[in-house]
Amino acid sequence: MLLAIGTSVLALQVHFKDPQYSFQLLRTLGEAAGGGSDISECLMTAYRIKEGDGNSWYREWYAAGRRLERAGDGFLKKGHKVSASEAYLRASNYYRNADFFLHGNPRDPRIIRSWRKSREMFLRSMRLQDKPLVKFIRIPFEKTTLPGYYCRVDASGKKRPLLIIHSGYDGTAEELYYSVAFAALKRGYNCLLFEGPGQGGVIREQRIPFRHNWESVVTPVLDFALTLPETIPGRIGLMGISFGGFLAPRAAAFERRIKVLVANGGVWDFHSNFIKGQPEDFDKTLDDPAAAAQVDKDIYAEMKKDITLRWVFNNGMYTFAARSPSELIRMTRPYRMAGVVDKIKCRVLVVDSEEDKDMAGQARQLYRALRCPKEFMLFTVKEGAEEHCQMGALLISSERIFNWLDENL
Repeated sequence: MLLAIGTSVLALQVHFKDPQYSFQLLRTLGEAAGGGSDISECLMTAYRIKEGDGNSWYREWYAAGRRLERAGDGFLKKGHKVSASEAYLRASNYYRNADFFLHGNPRDPRIIRSWRKSREMFLRSMRLQDKPLVKFIRIPFEKTTLPGYYCRVDASGKKRPLLIIHSGYDGTAEELYYSVAFAALKRGYNCLLFEGPGQGGVIREQRIPFRHNWESVVTPVLDFALTLPETIPGRIGLMGISFGGFLAPRAAAFERRIKVLVANGGVWDFHSNFIKGQPEDFDKTLDDPAAAAQVDKDIYAEMKKDITLRWVFNNGMYTFAARSPSELIRMTRPYRMAGVVDKIKCRVLVVDSEEDKDMAGQARQLYRALRCPKEFMLFTVKEGAEEHCQMGALLISSERIFNWLDENL
């Protein structure tokens, strides 16, 4: 068998022939816009990587992070706080990138090691700001807490619109700062960045996997947001990135305190990505142990040949706490907007990218189903922003999306 999610070909190829390696390099390159990388550093790192070798990917990105960490240390010793902060911020991103292809073995100590270095470098960078405006926070959540960052435009105490932002299948709160929040802060929005179940430190340290009822996550985040003195209760927006394009709309269906919602890109039915192109009764066969075992055997065989398929299932089994590919597919069944989309009442921006092969067609399906005030925003090849979540074109993306937010929030 060959699942459709493993067959994507990216429109924009960057150094690597493999689509997943190329895309992840593009992702990191593009974050130069927010200070999260430098182009030559990324390219020189990529040139040293053996394509298709996750150990090589880890080794070179970790080494890049280490070089920038040492550079930051050197700058700091000489009193160059701004340069040190910049170096630490790039180090944070390179450490984040290092463990990307290691999730096939959740017990691999390098996963937690590189992630912790990423957070450490980010915190060092933020503390060196002239007037530190990014604060690490712990949001009360059930019997534990969720990690995040409260980012303020300035220290004036002025009340401002608040944008709550979360990622999706594989992002971290630190990455949200140099991919989205940097643009929001320039435009006068305070930001609350957080990681929920299945994400960042919540899956790595607390071992709490994804859940489909994301409103159970966003509601306590909103409770916390309303305790912040600068928050204007009627001017709170929620933005979900990538797989967050399902999670955020799901939360908005049940949480009336959200004024506007941005789904970039919109996701109508996450489960359908795993069964697309299969026989009509494929999904039902997964409930039969013998049939599921054969599906697992087939998927594992394909994973050996297809890097994207291998990453999708390895990362999915890690973040959903699934024991096999077939169990992961079964676990994604509730991740559908059908039956709840009509409950969304706030104003919604559904974002799509012309060559997004990860979630092809999903954003338009979500948009068509919405019965609330809505707008569809397509990024195209012509403007150079056609990739999933406009990776590689963050300035183009933020200009259009934040213009919409300026007009609606």
